Amino acid sequence: MPAYHSSFLEYNQAVGNMAILPFRTQFRGPVAHFTKDWDIIDEALYYFKANVFFRTYEIKSEADRVLIYITLYITECLKRLQKCSNKNQGMQEMYTLAISKFDIPGDPGFPLNSVYAKPANPTDADLMRQYIQQLRQETGLRVCEKVFSNADGTPSKWWLCFAKKKFMDKSLSGPGQ
Repeated sequence: MPAYHSSFLEYNQAVGNMAILPFRTQFRGPVAHFTKDWDIIDEALYYFKANVFFRTYEIKSEADRVLIYITLYITECLKRLQKCSNKNQGMQEMYTLAISKFDIPGDPGFPLNSVYAKPANPTDADLMRQYIQQLRQETGLRVCEKVFSNADGTPSKWWLCFAKKKFMDKSLSGPGQ
C-alpha cells in the first residue's frame, strides 16, 4: 500500500521546493487568514498514524514536502508530550518546542537536505523560517489537543505510542535527543 500524499496541490508561493500552503492559525507569521475547515495540518494529523510506518516516501508535489515536515514534527511533539501529565504542561512544552532554534533546508543539521532545496537567498530563508515556525506553533497546539482529548485529562496512549516511530527513518532532533 502506498503512503498518503497531500491533496493540496494548488498554492501561490513556494520557497526552495517547499510549498507555502495556507492553514488555520492563531499565530503571527507569513500565512494569511484561512477559513476552510480542512488544511495541511489537519491532513498531516489524519494521515500521521498510517504514514509514520513508511521508510520511503515518493514526493509527488511541493505540498508533500510540507506534509513530510509536519509528520516529522508531530513525532517530535509526541516525544515531548510523553513527559507531560496534563494539558497545560503539554501546551507549555509545545510552545517551547515551536520557538526553539531549528534548522531549515540548507542548514547542516537539517535531516532531509537531499529532499529539500536550499532557499535561494536570505530573504527566502527568512520567509521559510517564519513559515516553518508558524507551522510548528499551530501543529504543536493541535497535537496537544489530540493527545489530551480524554475526558479525564490524561494523555492518550493511542497517540503517545507513536512517539518512538521514525518516519522515513529520520528525526528533526539530533541523535540522542
